[in-house]
Amino acid sequence: MYRKVGLRPINIRLGLFQCTNKLFLSDDITGLQIKEFARKNAANALSVANMVMGIASILSSLNGHYHAASWLILIGYLLDLADGAVARRLGACSALGAKLDDFADFTTFGIATSLLLRTSDLLDNILCVCYVLSVFVRLCFFSSGIPFMYRGLPCIYSSAILASASLLSGGNLTLLRVIAVAMIPFMISQNFYPHDKVLESQAWKKAVFVGGN
Repeated sequence: MYRKVGLRPINIRLGLFQCTNKLFLSDDITGLQIKEFARKNAANALSVANMVMGIASILSSLNGHYHAASWLILIGYLLDLADGAVARRLGACSALGAKLDDFADFTTFGIATSLLLRTSDLLDNILCVCYVLSVFVRLCFFSSGIPFMYRGLPCIYSSAILASASLLSGGNLTLLRVIAVAMIPFMISQNFYPHDKVLESQAWKKAVFVGGN
């Protein structure tokens, strides 16, 4: 009888130890799950941030704040460069990430960038529509995965050039119209911009952004 009573404190301690051990193991598992979730979605978060910059740029343009709109596009440009690098670095490429990236690119480098050209003039509005459609076509060809169809200037570079030109020229519409008209065939035709490594080099990416400073 006394022996059985004497074992109770030991059993209670063992039970508490097991519960504590399970709690620590559960915390470790939760921590690992959080880290894995962060690893898989780090690039997606950057894509969403890029889209937010695009939406903010659209709102800025609609309110006539073209200087702020241009800077927001360039911030989106940096975020777009970062999300691809992060995805490759962490090995977190996914179908969802690719779709988010396309949506973000269309928002920031299509709609938001085209609004830098918008005025009350009909021809300017037509140019905006043509620019957005060219970005749409470029993204469709890129996403299709068909090698012989994908070529042309990536819309991110065209957008960065336009945003930088807007900042450097103080929003000179004549210059922006000329650049936009030149960029449209470059984006949709491989004859104007065959797939080469010059504009895809890290030095060129940095140079385009520095143009806005």
